[in-house]
Amino acid sequence: MAAYNLAFRRYIRRFVPLTIAYGASVALATAVIPDGAPASPGIIAIAVLPGLAVVGWLWAMARLLVELDDEYLRMLEVRKFLVATGTTLALTSIWGILELFTPAMPKLPVFFVFPLWCLGLAVGAAFNRLRFGAARCA
Repeated sequence: MAAYNLAFRRYIRRFVPLTIAYGASVALATAVIPDGAPASPGIIAIAVLPGLAVVGWLWAMARLLVELDDEYLRMLEVRKFLVATGTTLALTSIWGILELFTPAMPKLPVFFVFPLWCLGLAVGAAFNRLRFGAARCA
C-alpha cells in the first residue's frame, strides 16, 4: 500500500496545478473572448489553453496507471476509466441521435464531453465499490 500512497500523492501533485490552470484558463477565455468572435490566432491560442490542461489531466491519469505497482489497484483504476468511457460514449451517442432527429432537442456542446467523462469516473468508482467493495485504490 505504501507504493500506492506514493503514486497517489504524485498524482495529486500533478492534478491540482492542472485543475487550477484549467479553471484559470476557462475564466480567462470567458473574460477575454467575446461571444461570436472571429477565429484569430490570439483567440485560438486562448481557447486552446483549457484543452492543454485536459491533456495534462489525461497524462496525469496515465502516469498513475504506470506508477501503481499493485495489479489489483491498477485494474480498479482501469475499470473506472472503461466505465467512464462507455458511459460517455453511450450518453453522447444517444444525445446525438436525439439532436439529429428531434429539432427541439438542445445541442450538447463538445466542451461538455470531458466533464461528462469525469462524471463517468464516479460511476466507475461506484461500480468498483458495488462489485469489489473498493471505490478507489485505497
